[in-house]
Amino acid sequence: MATALVFSGQGSQYVGMMRDLADAFPAAKQMLAEADSIMGVSLSSICFDGPAETLKETRYTQPALFVHEAILATLLKGKVSFQATAGHSLGEYSALFAAGVVDFATGLNLVKLRGELMFRAGETLPGTMAAVVGMDDDKVRELCASLTSGENIIVAANFNSPGQVVISGSAEYLRSKMPDFKAAGAKMVKELPVSGAFHSPLMQSAQNELEKAIYAAAMHDANVEVYANALAKPLRKADEIRAALVQQLTAPVLWTQSIQAMQSAGIDTFTELGPGNVLQGLVKRIVSGEVTISGVDTAEHVKALLS
Repeated sequence: MATALVFSGQGSQYVGMMRDLADAFPAAKQMLAEADSIMGVSLSSICFDGPAETLKETRYTQPALFVHEAILATLLKGKVSFQATAGHSLGEYSALFAAGVVDFATGLNLVKLRGELMFRAGETLPGTMAAVVGMDDDKVRELCASLTSGENIIVAANFNSPGQVVISGSAEYLRSKMPDFKAAGAKMVKELPVSGAFHSPLMQSAQNELEKAIYAAAMHDANVEVYANALAKPLRKADEIRAALVQQLTAPVLWTQSIQAMQSAGIDTFTELGPGNVLQGLVKRIVSGEVTISGVDTAEHVKALLS
């Protein structure tokens, strides 16, 4: 048996997240206190008490998810054996933490900057995203290419599972073209509550700034294989990881392809660390044959594994 730890991205957060972990584990409480200090705001209060609208802001959502996922990885260190990691979008930073590429403070500082830059880019160049369900992945890609012209941009941003692709692009233009995807055979096209066109060329300004920080940050070679979003292949070398992280901000998240590559490499157990169970659902729709899929979110889940 070979195990991969997987970490979710934006959309998995919920008000109340991590409160039970902080109450149950001194290490979690200490990491949250460090996070509050790095953030310069009480991230723990936003996570524990909301409001949901504040927690949904990209600049807070991304650090909240990273901290939750890093706490779980820390609490389970040495208790859960794994041979690979992967994270969906923001979750890639948590995957790098779990694989020993970055320490907690380095990872959180990068995530803090990433969230701020993406939030700002969304204000400068208004963009949005929409889920396209029930349409062939290649057809989505082809239609996006045919609809993109000059400043009117629509790209395939997240390949979440076969038949579920998220598109990203210029806000008003993408909204006006959503019926084109229905006309081309999609069962459903639904706009997502996001503050920008993530994983698209509209994030170029954020990518330029983040690149400087990524190359200035202390990074180590990975202890296990990390499957990169932008490449859907495993990386170990710090320099390769840096390049893939930079690319990730404007490139599509190849989640379907990453999970397929993991299964082909012999991974048969997928454990999601973090809030909710979004990735467990996606993995179920991607993999074939006998696999084990589980999740760890709460203090109760951690205690069950530690007992």
